[in-house]
Amino acid sequence: MTRSEKVEVIAKLEEGFKASEAIVVCNYKGLSTKKLEELRNNARENGVEVKIIKNTLANIALNNSGKTGLVLKDTNIYLWGEDQLSVTKVAAKFEENNDLFQIKTAFIDGEVTDIAKVKALAKMPSRNELLAMLLQVWNAPITNFTIGLNALKNKKETEN
Repeated sequence: MTRSEKVEVIAKLEEGFKASEAIVVCNYKGLSTKKLEELRNNARENGVEVKIIKNTLANIALNNSGKTGLVLKDTNIYLWGEDQLSVTKVAAKFEENNDLFQIKTAFIDGEVTDIAKVKALAKMPSRNELLAMLLQVWNAPITNFTIGLNALKNKKETEN
């Protein structure tokens, strides 16, 4: 890779890292290409970027984007995106199904976090799930009221 290509890669990564709410660093050593492709497809569906990057290039891009403190060692695959729940859900779900894939560290909410926080965020409901729950709560009184009216109507009809 030439110096100009490295500068271009760093600039592209820096732009992506600046816009991201969460960056998750994982170990992928030993995973087959087919498994990595599954991860990429799942991530793409959820609006998450996935890339295998040399640690030196990633470190420069992270520092330039103001996200410092991540210790990068060995082989790493990086997941990042604008929605931190999507990023953590993709990483945690893939880790559950693959023994060779391990979450190492993450940068969430402006600080370096541990694996426990990543997994806790992954268990939280997404925005759409929360909206669905709220709509169910709002619809419950109306539904119960209509059921009661229908039962009253049926009772009156059987009395007559």
